[in-house]
Amino acid sequence: MQAIIAREPGDASVLTLAERPMPEPKAGEVLLRVRAAGVNRPDIMQRQGIAKPAPGITDVLGLEVCGDVVACGPGVDTQLMGKRLMSLVPGGGYAPWCTAPVDQSFIAPDNLSDAEAAALPEGLFTVWHNLFELGRLAMGETVLIHGAAGGIGTLAIQMARAAGATVIVTDNDEARFAELRALGADATICWPTTDFSKAALEYTEGRGVDVVIDIVGGDYVRRNLDAMAFGGRHVSLSFMQGSAVTIELLTLMQRQISLHSSTMRPQTHYEKTRMAQSVTRHVLPLLKSGRIKPRIHATFPLAEAVASHVTLESGKVFGKLVLIP
Repeated sequence: MQAIIAREPGDASVLTLAERPMPEPKAGEVLLRVRAAGVNRPDIMQRQGIAKPAPGITDVLGLEVCGDVVACGPGVDTQLMGKRLMSLVPGGGYAPWCTAPVDQSFIAPDNLSDAEAAALPEGLFTVWHNLFELGRLAMGETVLIHGAAGGIGTLAIQMARAAGATVIVTDNDEARFAELRALGADATICWPTTDFSKAALEYTEGRGVDVVIDIVGGDYVRRNLDAMAFGGRHVSLSFMQGSAVTIELLTLMQRQISLHSSTMRPQTHYEKTRMAQSVTRHVLPLLKSGRIKPRIHATFPLAEAVASHVTLESGKVFGKLVLIP
């Protein structure tokens, strides 16, 4: 089959179609005829050589797919044959066929298109784990979400709102604010022109926010802490302004603020399976009812994977990008 790999570490131009063997499902896996594959920032990190697949994992990019089951590995219920699944995969999504662990797959709800189903798995796992397990966001609390217009941000807004939380978001384009509010944001802050720490404190009448979902790092961490309530939880997903930060431990101790962080790809099979079970119980019903739905910014043919990465790196994406084999 023809699949997308990075021929060497570099910019988007290093992505190329290459011939790879048809994957075969192992125990606990299915083979999917891929209908669509999500494009994510971890794919860019793999392309750049920053994040590498685990030993034994294909060099084909792609961590989430929607596809039809065409073969079942040992121990997999053959009643899944022909079912349309959306799956979190360790790699291999940028291809016409891909193997997927059954324990990290969901039957795609009928009300979702192929592109929408493919755009969800990485975000579902990431938001559930970081916002609700590490961040412990609860009904009645307030969350500050940075990078609100991205794939993770748009999903986090909807999941937080569904949980009964108040949602404050930051973005650099006021033209997107009306739709961000329609997704569930209670307050929108234009970070280039407004001090988000001060604005968050004003919105919460000086109390501060209970949870911060941060993708910026750098100086943002200190500014986030300034906006946090007593007992707040700060969760770092990325560090676009740098991973080195300076914080005052006394601030954390006196206000009992905790710092958390995670990346999804290195999580064990057990942990991902556990997360999948929680997503099935708590989030899939919201997807089926239409209360949560991914926002698709654009789709690209698989052969135009270079363009998808250039677009994602432009910083102008509102929602998710998806490849169609």
